[in-house]
Amino acid sequence: MAGLSGKVEKDFEINVPVEKFYKLWKFECFHFPTASPSNIQGVEVHEGDWETGDSIKIWTYTVGRGKTFKEKVEADDERMTITLHDIEGDIFKNFKFWKPVFKVAPKQQGSGSVVTVSIEYKKRNKDIPDPVAYVDCMASMTTDVASHIMKA
Repeated sequence: MAGLSGKVEKDFEINVPVEKFYKLWKFECFHFPTASPSNIQGVEVHEGDWETGDSIKIWTYTVGRGKTFKEKVEADDERMTITLHDIEGDIFKNFKFWKPVFKVAPKQQGSGSVVTVSIEYKKRNKDIPDPVAYVDCMASMTTDVASHIMKA
C-alpha cells in the first residue's frame, strides 16, 4: 500500500544549455502555452510581473482534464532550481501538500542539460494515486519547451 506522503521524480536530458532553459522558466514562462499547448493552455500574472520572484501566476494545464493552479515561483540561481509554491487550485482536492520542482544542470559530457522534475506531496487519503501523471506532464512540457528554445 502506498503511503500518504512521498516524492516522485524523473531525470532526462535536453539539448538546450542550462542558462537558456532556466532563463525561460525564471522570466519568460508566458511562452509555455505556445511551446507546449497540449500540456499548458495558459499562464497569466495574477500579482506582480513576469520577472519578479514573488509574483503570483495562474496556470491552466492538462493532466487528464483541464485544471488550474495559482502559484508563486521560487528561483534558486545557484542551484538552477525552480520551485513552484502552489497557493490554490484543483490539485488541492486530492492533495494537502504539493511542491513541484524543476532542476537543470549541465551534462557531464557533451552539450545540453540534465533536468530533474519532481513533486513532493501529501495525499488527502490512501485511495489517491501517486502523482506520476503530473511528473510525466512536467517532463513532457520540459521537452516541448526545449524544442521551442532550439527552434528560436
